[in-house]
Amino acid sequence: MNTREAPTRPRTETAPDRVPHVPDELLLDVRGLRIEYGQGDAARTAVDGVDLALRRGEIVALVGESGSGKSTLAKSIIGLLPAAARRTAGSIVLGDTNLTDAREKDLEKIRGVRIGLVPQDPGASLDPVRTIGSQLAEVFRLHRDGPRRSRRSVRADVIRLLDLVGIDRPEERLKQYPHELSGGLKQRVLIAIAFSLQPELLIADEPTSALDVTVQARVLDVFERLAREFGTAVVFVTHDLAVATDHAVRIVVMRRGRIVEDRPVADILAEPEDEYTARLLEEASPHPRAEARLVSVAGPGATPAIEVRGLTRDFDRAGEHHRAVDGVSFGIAQGTTFSLVGESGSGKSTTARMILRLLDPTAGQVLIQGEDVTSVSGDQKRELWRSLQLVYQNPDSALDPRLPVRKIVGEPLLNYRIGTRVERDGRVADLLEQVGLAPGLAGKRPLELSGGQRQRVAIARALALGARTLVLDEALSALDVLTQAQILRLLEDLQQDLGLTYLFISHDLHVVERISTTVGVMRRGQLVETGPTADVFGNPASEYTRLLLDSNPGHRLRALTDSRSTAALSSSR
Repeated sequence: MNTREAPTRPRTETAPDRVPHVPDELLLDVRGLRIEYGQGDAARTAVDGVDLALRRGEIVALVGESGSGKSTLAKSIIGLLPAAARRTAGSIVLGDTNLTDAREKDLEKIRGVRIGLVPQDPGASLDPVRTIGSQLAEVFRLHRDGPRRSRRSVRADVIRLLDLVGIDRPEERLKQYPHELSGGLKQRVLIAIAFSLQPELLIADEPTSALDVTVQARVLDVFERLAREFGTAVVFVTHDLAVATDHAVRIVVMRRGRIVEDRPVADILAEPEDEYTARLLEEASPHPRAEARLVSVAGPGATPAIEVRGLTRDFDRAGEHHRAVDGVSFGIAQGTTFSLVGESGSGKSTTARMILRLLDPTAGQVLIQGEDVTSVSGDQKRELWRSLQLVYQNPDSALDPRLPVRKIVGEPLLNYRIGTRVERDGRVADLLEQVGLAPGLAGKRPLELSGGQRQRVAIARALALGARTLVLDEALSALDVLTQAQILRLLEDLQQDLGLTYLFISHDLHVVERISTTVGVMRRGQLVETGPTADVFGNPASEYTRLLLDSNPGHRLRALTDSRSTAALSSSR
């Protein structure tokens, strides 16, 4: 491996204070990097001539929509590009070490020791059949430096790491398996693993996209503390500009493989130089629901589209009794959107599954259009699902990858034996047009579509049988901010045109504020607050709701939006 003359820090045994914070010391230097997928005429450029510099202790956010090249850039730094990708130009230097042409065996010595990776999905990254303690201890065994360490010494380091990333009762957690931890705790375990050997650089690839706001805030605080106390540099890959503006020092905006803007957060917020950055900021800023959309299509006293009364669900697992939903009651007026928010495990999705009759309630009632469907089964459920449909969180797993779009959308029509083949084809064409998909996409398979296009296909399929009520369970969480905005506009237009009713479940309070007519806040299985969106967000009655709102990322964006609104109001007087 080649070296480039650069200041270096002393590397000693893994003492917690061995990394001084030297903010002006260059750590990572990427120059003219070009990454391509495929070869010849089929080659596609994912990263196109990128320059990126990072100093010790600096948190830099890489932002951009899906396909912008941000994840490819991050993976190229740590040498984890897929086999189909190759570097065709440029260099990568970490401290005094040139990684550009490093061999795999050399990169293996650097990964974990000098560069740590925090992946996006903790569920897929932790071994489900091994305890948390054994997975953390393995890092010290794989990267043994110096004499063999005792089990007691390794255990002490593992406990210290769990405590460092804010995991309570670390001694107990050592014996637990991943399925016994919440999403936030699993993500913090991954941070502990990535930081176990105190690397100079942490690469975090969308590490909080699936977490609720309170857990997200705690996880992001860990990154800030590591940067502040140990001088660890962090490359934070995210599509969430609200998160980036709150926690990063600099924002690097990527589009179509190129960096279009690389500046301090304050400068970008004050005046973005690139039109694309301005669009990202506009869509990430708070968008309270317009007053014109607060009007239900049904008049006063009309039958609610959905009504639940005292809904309760108990689970018995391994001899332990757990009440997941506890006496929940609410109604959703026809043509409106009711959002359920709350932390992971609050009971939101369990409530939705009972409403959809995918799960039997222990007690309580579910009424759809005034009809009690609590005990329906068999053909009655099939009939219910004509009018009540689910849009899943992840279209990648919800759509059959083997089928073209026309068959995916037309499958419910075929299953319910509706119409002739010609009539079904006509209905599919109408549905694709309704959700804004070009006719030419009907023959494509899901993997040939973008994330936003796949979610439009999922919505079209949900509407195929004429459903007027949709349950959307985290249906936008996997989408970047611009694609989210497009799907939100589609949902609003469909609601206006078709009089649709939505039960919307999300941990993204920005999205909830924009789409909701009314909001319900759940905690530990109970509904702690309900009301019009403006009231709940503007003047929350519950202390827990205030905690959620305080944890909601985007404080700097909201401050900017408020100041511009005040200035606009003053100038109009």
